[in-house]
Amino acid sequence: MNRNALAALFGIAATFAFAADAPSTAAKADPAKGKAIVDTVCAACHGADGNSAASANPSLAGQHAEYLYTQLSAFKKGERKNATMSGMAATLSDDDMHNVAAYFSEQKPKERAGTDKALIEAGQKLYRGGNVAKGLPACMACHGPNGAGIPVQYPRLAGQQQAYIVAQLANFAANTDRKNQPMHDIASKLSEADAKAVAEYIAGLR
Repeated sequence: MNRNALAALFGIAATFAFAADAPSTAAKADPAKGKAIVDTVCAACHGADGNSAASANPSLAGQHAEYLYTQLSAFKKGERKNATMSGMAATLSDDDMHNVAAYFSEQKPKERAGTDKALIEAGQKLYRGGNVAKGLPACMACHGPNGAGIPVQYPRLAGQQQAYIVAQLANFAANTDRKNQPMHDIASKLSEADAKAVAEYIAGLR
């Protein structure tokens, strides 16, 4: 199977997986109310403007509101397993989650960059071209050449914390916290070096 066909196959499969988890209707959200919650609940880990200072915590600035709402809902329902986030989400109403998601989506992501040139080059090859020998599609087939993602379906990755990307790929591979079959199939074929390389490249996307 050639590279383009392989990318298309995974892209179609992932479309159904992500679309099934997406909210069916777009609720009217109030970013100002979301900010009040962020300031008291979320800022310590994710930054008041959604730009996390800790490599283990994801930056949420500029992330698609639909995706953020879906993830908060998954934590609240116990579909995603994380003691800290489950506790935080448990206190939020449905409107609260929409408002928080709207606030973070409107914030400007800070520009980051990888620092390891060799890893960046290796990550670029995987992100943009995949690896046919391993059965890996290009990451950009779903997340876009600049890591912008697609609202509802695929999250924004550009400028994300490297350590967080590596940790989430490991979660997808283990099929524990992050249960998503297309991403499990992809992540389980990545070596530790592959994951670090992709994360290093993603950090510099904008």
